[in-house]
Amino acid sequence: MTLKAKQEIEQAEVIIGYKTYVKLIQKIIKKDVEVFSGNMGQEVDRAKKAIQEALENKQVVVISSGDSGVYGMAGVVLEAAARQKVKVPIEVVPGVTAATAAAATLGAPLVGDFAVISLSDILTPWSLIERRLRAAAESDFGIVLYNPQSKGRKKPLAQAHKILLEYRDPKTHVGIVKNAKRQGEKATFTSLKNMLNFEIDMTTVLVIGNSKTYKVNGSLVTPRGYNFKE
Repeated sequence: MTLKAKQEIEQAEVIIGYKTYVKLIQKIIKKDVEVFSGNMGQEVDRAKKAIQEALENKQVVVISSGDSGVYGMAGVVLEAAARQKVKVPIEVVPGVTAATAAAATLGAPLVGDFAVISLSDILTPWSLIERRLRAAAESDFGIVLYNPQSKGRKKPLAQAHKILLEYRDPKTHVGIVKNAKRQGEKATFTSLKNMLNFEIDMTTVLVIGNSKTYKVNGSLVTPRGYNFKE
């Protein structure tokens, strides 16, 4: 969480968010704040509720995990306000997305160009996800995979693994980070070939190096090409 995000939460009169994320910030929510939380799939309803509360001149904070503009609520709120043709001041406050949080835990695997791809096919058709995976893999981008798999959704990650192996060396370095920069954080270093042999869930991100990524002193590094000659 950035300092700005923390300050906005502490100054809020109304806080709206997915119930799991509300629990994560419970310690910094003031006692007299109105809190509206709900389940996954109710994002549009939460955005509409936020606008409704803001129109009553309340200081409203809509929370996401990581950065609200990366697979978060920022876009939904902006779209909802536009569709309702209401004018309320909306500020998007940056946070720390899982890609950069996980990368910091692993070392510096995203120093070069990289792509972030969500494997969730709930809102994006798998055909489009597959196209993006192939383009990123073929272009030798470092790749970060979000929403890799859940208890009921195992197939996308298995398919992604197969696609990546078509373009990348099986020995390509991979970092698996669960609960990046949260309590219970766990990092695993492995190879592309073996990456499915570990516990992976929706709180996990996978960082797949490019052809230059290597391991040094226990950290992954993707060099930019600096000259270290004396």
